[in-house]
Amino acid sequence: MKREFNLNNLVRQSIKSLKPYASARDEYKGTSTDIIFLDANENPFDSKYNRYPDPQQDAVKRILSQQKGVSKANILLGNGSDEVLDLIFRAFCNPNIDNVITLPPTYGMYEVLANINAVDVVKIQLTENFQPNVEQILEAQNNNSKLLFLCSPNNPTANSLTSEKIEQLIKKFRGIVVIDEAYIDFSREESWLSRLEEFPNVIITQTLSKAYGMAGIRLGICYASEEIIRILNKIKPPYNINTLTQDKAIERLLDSNTIELDVKRIISDRVLLANELSKIDFIETIYPSDTNFLLVKVDNANKRYQQLLEYGIVVRNRTSQPLCDNCLRFTVGTFMENEELIMTLKTLT
Repeated sequence: MKREFNLNNLVRQSIKSLKPYASARDEYKGTSTDIIFLDANENPFDSKYNRYPDPQQDAVKRILSQQKGVSKANILLGNGSDEVLDLIFRAFCNPNIDNVITLPPTYGMYEVLANINAVDVVKIQLTENFQPNVEQILEAQNNNSKLLFLCSPNNPTANSLTSEKIEQLIKKFRGIVVIDEAYIDFSREESWLSRLEEFPNVIITQTLSKAYGMAGIRLGICYASEEIIRILNKIKPPYNINTLTQDKAIERLLDSNTIELDVKRIISDRVLLANELSKIDFIETIYPSDTNFLLVKVDNANKRYQQLLEYGIVVRNRTSQPLCDNCLRFTVGTFMENEELIMTLKTLT
């Protein structure tokens, strides 16, 4: 039985009454290659990229729909996940009135985007084992709490949030629950996409930047109810995904065997890297990982970070984050890069 949920109560009034910009390409739904396009003031001479890109990225969505088992009507694409997240803020959060809830330590762009959009951030710290404090989160929400961000698997802690706690929050949070699944392909947990139809108050974000190895093309993916997708489509820029990005995304998505092999190799190398790191004296804790990185507690994060920089190795120093005192974050690199990291760490005193 679906929970009663009125999305109309959460959408900003200015968005409800907004008449979106519509390009002629949005209005024309034909497929003929013989059509003469004289609508968009483009250069008419074929350079392969003289035409504006498909504003709805139909070919990319068709592949994602088939692979993920969701309707194209439940998909919105963004110029990276950050654009998707920004659209969500602008659709649902009234500046200087509304608030969102985040669970630090977590992905820093939630707070950055809140600040850009003049939206208050209520921070409820994760528990010591990096799980949501459900009771505190629900107590903290009020009538102006529009969004709750759950990053699972979480960055920088590398763990997945338990499905039981996520479901409790989905069912009891009065706003929209945004589940950021940027690292889901490396996780032992199942994506919440399989239950999207059950929860009209859920938005799931994914990306081609991690498992798909396409960080450079900037393509983020949003899955949600048709109603939410329609609202986000009203405010997205008309041509937000360029033709080059769409072409490379299609090429990569169709190469599913390579993607699967890459993910398996990263997971395998993650295990090997963790095993080697455990042999280094000044490494105190290697936290369990459901991602393509490891969170590692050392004796002195600032010192070790600077030492690695001197050897030309850039890692992420997370010691300033809650619950991450003296922690470094190591991305799983190639076999040779991981070997270089280990050899370098062994030389440090």
